[in-house]
Amino acid sequence: MARGTYSAKDIQVLEGLEAVRKRPSMYIGSTGPKGLHHLAYEVVDNSVDEALAGQCTAIDITIHTDNSITVVDNGRGIPVDNVPKYRKPAVEVVLTVLHAGGKFGGEGYKVSGGLHGVGVSVVNALSEKLDIEVKRDGKIWRQSFDHGKPTEGLKSAGTSKATGTTITFWPDPEIFETIQFDYDTLAARMRETAFLNKNLKIALVDERELEPRRETFRYAGGIVDFVKYINEGKDTLHHKVIYFEAGAEEGVVEVAMQWNTGYSDSVLAFANNINTHEGGTHLEGFKNALTRTVNDYSRRQGILKEKDDNLSGEDIREGLVAVISVKLRDPQFEGQTKTKLGNTEMRGFVQSTVMQAFAEYLEEHPKPSRAIVGKASQAAKARAAARKARELTRRKGLLESSTLPGKLADCSIREPELAEIFLVEGDSAGGSAKQARDRSFQAILPLKGKILNVEKAGINKALNSDEIQAMITAFGTSIAEEFDIEQARYHKAIIMTDADVDGAHIRCLILTFFYRYMRAMIEAGYVYIAQPPLYKLAHGKKHEYAYSDRQLQQTIARLPENAKYNIQRYKGLGEMNPEQLWETTMDPATRTLLQVTVDDALAAEKSFVDLMGDNVEPRKEFIQRHAKDVRFLDI
Repeated sequence: MARGTYSAKDIQVLEGLEAVRKRPSMYIGSTGPKGLHHLAYEVVDNSVDEALAGQCTAIDITIHTDNSITVVDNGRGIPVDNVPKYRKPAVEVVLTVLHAGGKFGGEGYKVSGGLHGVGVSVVNALSEKLDIEVKRDGKIWRQSFDHGKPTEGLKSAGTSKATGTTITFWPDPEIFETIQFDYDTLAARMRETAFLNKNLKIALVDERELEPRRETFRYAGGIVDFVKYINEGKDTLHHKVIYFEAGAEEGVVEVAMQWNTGYSDSVLAFANNINTHEGGTHLEGFKNALTRTVNDYSRRQGILKEKDDNLSGEDIREGLVAVISVKLRDPQFEGQTKTKLGNTEMRGFVQSTVMQAFAEYLEEHPKPSRAIVGKASQAAKARAAARKARELTRRKGLLESSTLPGKLADCSIREPELAEIFLVEGDSAGGSAKQARDRSFQAILPLKGKILNVEKAGINKALNSDEIQAMITAFGTSIAEEFDIEQARYHKAIIMTDADVDGAHIRCLILTFFYRYMRAMIEAGYVYIAQPPLYKLAHGKKHEYAYSDRQLQQTIARLPENAKYNIQRYKGLGEMNPEQLWETTMDPATRTLLQVTVDDALAAEKSFVDLMGDNVEPRKEFIQRHAKDVRFLDI
């Protein structure tokens, strides 16, 4: 067989922004909703960089009816003079050349959040159209672009005493799966950005609704207000948020923290406004300092005796809400998603800052200090009790992977990456699922009733729950500090509940358990939600399934005129026979699964606290706010 030739003529060079349009996911992660929203973040990040440089106080974002977005800032305005190398205005170079801007050396920006991103040139490349207006040096300048290419040169369009940049872009529908921006997603990001930049005013307007939706985010307290926001609806151990900041050659660090009476912690770390989900050196420095400082204080005060073990970091962080924000000139990011800070100097800088400032706080505020140490001591006792409970149940064989729960119908395959487990609501649906499944790779674990709400209970109570114990044993990962994702017996854990209010509640309870005690399963992409059909439409000798009201109407519209049909609304999985359950919900070739992700840790934290916590008021407000969006309500 002749071998194919491979020579210089086979090498393709993509000029300018062609590479971005050819492989968009390399630059923005995906062409789905996440990538779409990334475009807006990139434009806003440019304006935020002006704020970080002390040159911008307000940013306005408007979502227009045609799903274009306009971002206006009152910064210095992108330079309009020519860049000698390109013989083009700087504003055009920034929008048409990858990695061009004021953040790669020079004195334009000392600190920049845009380094993690890809720049407005990528936004331009992936937009059907983009318009820019720059106000600076007493003049107004305008230029338009079509699919990343200028339609005309930069032109003067009058005079203005104001300064700033206005960008409007229309995402390219040929690139993106959807060009429908989600208001709540944008609002969550803008709120977070405003918290991290004290006194920066960010206004968001959505013109797509009959009555335009408007929100303005501005926080004089910065990350102190951030901590208060996360702790809304929780009982706090001390009224005032602990705050300190320090600046040195390494950069600037700000820390705000407050303990509540809950069982979980929420520690968010940022570097140059970038949410470092995977942590990094700044978070390591903070955790080390916190553990050492609390233990040193406890020893000095005689709270911990000589014979007592030190409090663990987990014990001390129980109930802690903290925000760590560092600003540095040259951030180095690691990890697959580039959200882990790697600058080694930040570890020591943050650690020494926190140790000094927090030690002073503990000495000067004896009452809250005693409450913080007291809570950590209680957490240590509960953890010790939970450990004993685990050891006891392990001796009984209940937590050993070799002794699986009796009600688990396991699969025969032993490769975790090919195996999946369905967490099914109720015995009847579980029985139907057992008959429907493919035994080779699908396991079924029926769950009886509503499992324990772990948001309101500690790990000790969670381990005493039969249903939770069954899940832990089936997954094979153990729990909490002993959790090991490498031991996961299935790489798909699929929550399969009825499409009614009770089913939704059970789904929330299971998700709360995963989020609090097995979050790594979600972060690894192992947790899914089954999407059973809502309707069966029978016409003639045929039948079709619809998974939403819209799909039902589309299916009806395709039927011949005057065709007779019958609609069955499924309220529970038990209403389907095994063949129907397999065909609609379990067959990998035809089913739809919803993968659970934690893109926004803050939004996730707030949701679980508001909806599953002790305080009723946030739940009431949530119901009132979203009542109009309810599709089905059991009566």
